[in-house]
Amino acid sequence: MPGLDPLAAPALAYFADLTVEVGTPQVLSQSARGLRRLVPITGGQAHGNGWRARVLPGGTDFQLIASDTLSELDARYGLETDAGDLIYVHNRAVRAAPPEVMAALLRGKPVDPAQIYFRCSPSFETASPSLRWIGERMFVGAGVRRPAQVVMRFFTLL
Repeated sequence: MPGLDPLAAPALAYFADLTVEVGTPQVLSQSARGLRRLVPITGGQAHGNGWRARVLPGGTDFQLIASDTLSELDARYGLETDAGDLIYVHNRAVRAAPPEVMAALLRGKPVDPAQIYFRCSPSFETASPSLRWIGERMFVGAGVRRPAQVVMRFFTLL
């Protein structure tokens, strides 16, 4: 379109809400890089405009607790839509909070989501012809960690 700045800040369009159920974290190691944990993904649900899906059990959130204020997250899991389409989700995230809030969060305690910076960048792969476009776009999101689940809202970058 003539007159549009190709370098303008992208707008966002709503894509989906997800509730991801998680199990008990498993601590792998404590090293100079931080605390390594694996958090099993046990289920959940997703919904967007005109579609619904379930979160398939068997995924994992690979976490690096880099400091007393910063966690780097790398979650990988699957979705199955009500239409039977399968979607692979790879979601990278940053979670930051004051030390006392992060400590409570890591102990599995409820915390005020307003005290936590939780932003993510999900990407998707699917063989579904009707959903092909999701593998051709970039997405961002925000999240809230609850004791047994992660709630996220994803947006497409326009």
